Amino acid sequence: MTTLLDPAARGRVILVGAGPGDPGLLTVRAVEALRSADIVVHDGLIDPRVLDLAPPAAHRISVAKQRARHTLPQEAINALIIAHVKTGAIVVRLKGGDPFIFGRGGEEVEAVRAAGLPVEVIPGVSAALGCAAEAMLPLTHRDHSSAVSFVAGQCKGLADQDWAGLAGQGRTLVIYMGVATAADIADKLIRDGVAPDMPVAVLERGTLAGHRAIKTLLADLGPMVERERVGSPAVIVVGEVVELSDAEDKLARWSRVAEAMQ
Repeated sequence: MTTLLDPAARGRVILVGAGPGDPGLLTVRAVEALRSADIVVHDGLIDPRVLDLAPPAAHRISVAKQRARHTLPQEAINALIIAHVKTGAIVVRLKGGDPFIFGRGGEEVEAVRAAGLPVEVIPGVSAALGCAAEAMLPLTHRDHSSAVSFVAGQCKGLADQDWAGLAGQGRTLVIYMGVATAADIADKLIRDGVAPDMPVAVLERGTLAGHRAIKTLLADLGPMVERERVGSPAVIVVGEVVELSDAEDKLARWSRVAEAMQ
């Protein structure tokens, strides 16, 4: 694999996957890139210990995005990166998870290449992989799932998205950014033919302080998210493999509470 991590090479962009949160899940190459940075353009929710790996003199620029509010539109982020590279700086674009899984890394690579500038991508542990591993939730399993799909749950025209065949028996569906639309997601999947009693897990703040792994049945997904006051970041996993995980069964808990009240 070719690399641009040459101390003599100036004026380039390195897209770095910061992983799901825990600094211990950074790759060796990610650490090397951070240590070479003049500029770090970073997402929100990046652990301060990760940012501390860059030299003290490196300029850190947050382009944190929140639902319905961006500090900078994507076009402005692209322009910011390119402007700094043109000064001869080594710009590390630090992105949560993996740059190429719902990280808009592809768009940034296109913009940098269109400007005629060199760019390298260092992959990271994606949120789905990191959160699932922490919860002991195998996304594939020889006895339960031979396929896994990744979709975004927060997008325009959710009802029009074609997820047919992505969830069901023998398959695993991982939904990013789906907390705010959890009830709509459950309704959509049930309309598409997924059984209402399909196991589903919500992995909240995976690998970060205060992480939770909770599970229920698909028909109860929206109500559980509301009852448990689940917040972002979180991923939703739909499939039989959920039953193999360490996630706490919230539906069973509420059933016991209801029985005790009778």
